[in-house]
Amino acid sequence: MKSSWVPIAAAALISLVACSPNPAAPEPVEDAGHTLYLVRHAEKVLDVDNPPLTPEGETRATELADMLKDAGIEAVWSTDYLRTRQTAGPLAAVLDIDIQFYDPSDLAAFADTLRANGETALVVGHSNTTPDLSAALGGEPGEPIFEPSEYDRLYVLTGVGTGRVETEIRRFGARYDASGG
Repeated sequence: MKSSWVPIAAAALISLVACSPNPAAPEPVEDAGHTLYLVRHAEKVLDVDNPPLTPEGETRATELADMLKDAGIEAVWSTDYLRTRQTAGPLAAVLDIDIQFYDPSDLAAFADTLRANGETALVVGHSNTTPDLSAALGGEPGEPIFEPSEYDRLYVLTGVGTGRVETEIRRFGARYDASGG
């Protein structure tokens, strides 16, 4: 004689499982965006068209690579000038990735590209473009970069692509001295 409670228990179990939330389903996670590191090129030779880096600039570019090699960088961007390529080069070499080039005359379009790519990236620019790119990405531009001697400012933009970008301005390598002393 078969037990009559087995089909009823099975139906109740199926009904319970079908109506219960799936415990294995992850909770929706808010998109945290990605991180961008923005820098002006390192120290350059003066009074030369398309100047290369000075020995101090080469040291700074190597220090930047050492500092960012474990930061999860997926892309390295640079304007197509010798000094910016040489600043980006050490990190690109350590990470074994190609340097990508951008047009500094259209920062709004480049900011859209960076947001859409969703990659953690280093972007090497100039004293007159780096603060503006930070602003175009929703970050803070900070004070104007002192053209003659300020090469140690690193913008760290977190939350890029979320509409809530946080900006941290760090210093690296040989210290910029605003007093000139």
